[in-house]
Amino acid sequence: MLTKKHLLAGIAIAAGIGVAATASAQVKPETLVKQRQSAMVLVAKYFGPLGGMAQGRVPFNAEVVARNAGYLEVLARMPWDGFTDATKDVKSATLPAAFADPKFKQGQEQMQTAIANLAAVAKSGDEAKIKAAIGEVGKTCSGCHDNFREKQ
Repeated sequence: MLTKKHLLAGIAIAAGIGVAATASAQVKPETLVKQRQSAMVLVAKYFGPLGGMAQGRVPFNAEVVARNAGYLEVLARMPWDGFTDATKDVKSATLPAAFADPKFKQGQEQMQTAIANLAAVAKSGDEAKIKAAIGEVGKTCSGCHDNFREKQ
């Protein structure tokens, strides 16, 4: 049963969401760039050991893979709202094409899908399947870095 108390709580929540949306819309472009870069640094932190395992440079550890894949599922969603038109003139390694080419958005989606697949496969403990899934994630990272990031 919907009571007046529930209705008022719903209105308060909706108002809070509206304020939060307005506040995020007012974030400085430089802040958005720093936030997306920070998210990518964390993606690299948690993907790095997995890449090492896939290449045989780091001993395979299914527990680390499962943990890191879970972190990556969340982290892989974070940077993209920082790639707005307002940020395209802020100095960063992002090439201007990222803001206009639909392949950039496709790359984001492919990365998120590959990471979700990795997280699912990680639960199996099957080393060969996990290493293949890690490789697929790496390909999605390379796809965007090769095409939409300055060479460093």
